[in-house]
Amino acid sequence: MSEYTLREMMTIAAVREINDGDIVFCGTGISMLAAMAAKHISAPDSFIFFETGAIDSKLEEVPLAVGDPRVMYWTAVNGSLADAFATMQNRFTGRQVVGIMGAAQIDIYGNLNSTSIGDYHRPKVRFPGSGGACDVASFVNRTIIFMSLEKRKFVRTLDYFTSPGWIDGPEGRKKTGLPDGGPSVVITNMGIFRFSSDSRKMYLDSYYPDVTPDRILDNMEFVVDVVDAVPTRPPSDNELQILREKCDPQRLIL
Repeated sequence: MSEYTLREMMTIAAVREINDGDIVFCGTGISMLAAMAAKHISAPDSFIFFETGAIDSKLEEVPLAVGDPRVMYWTAVNGSLADAFATMQNRFTGRQVVGIMGAAQIDIYGNLNSTSIGDYHRPKVRFPGSGGACDVASFVNRTIIFMSLEKRKFVRTLDYFTSPGWIDGPEGRKKTGLPDGGPSVVITNMGIFRFSSDSRKMYLDSYYPDVTPDRILDNMEFVVDVVDAVPTRPPSDNELQILREKCDPQRLIL
């Protein structure tokens, strides 16, 4: 069972970022699977909720979308969009609210573009836009970001600024009037990035087997610190078994 796919590696990497007691806001796909797996592996007392208003979902089967009726099974509350966003801004319970996100582009400070490529008024590609992404990035305690590592995605300057990361450095969010929070980790198909507590710039934390830091840098427009990067700890047999047999036995997402 020690053999695993990149998608399994990325999912388990996200699982390890979710702590017991966290309130986890997630969308469709791999982020949903990671939140579900975390409850079975390391964070049984975490709470999962969705934009569609399902709060504290049990998730006996992996849903295919946030509107899938399976997100409503044995919830604490089947609410509304307003309930979901009120939960997202819940900073007074002593619990950490974690958002899991993706985007088309990211910069060195973790700012995200999910709106358009090229000029906004005459874009080369138009994406669905923010949805709730800007709210999530603005108000939750920390965000976990999934990205495919490519030069066109890891860019010096975003084509459009959809969702805030650390803005332009350690005081960026404060100057903009945003609460404490920000991105904590970027999980890619080649390695894992974190953000310096001093500069708030991205750095390479670890890299996957058969991948080198130089290869990672070749797939980015900007340069990050790779000096202290180490090999990523692979998924354990137990993590893989739970992921495959309990969370996604039909491999709908895996």
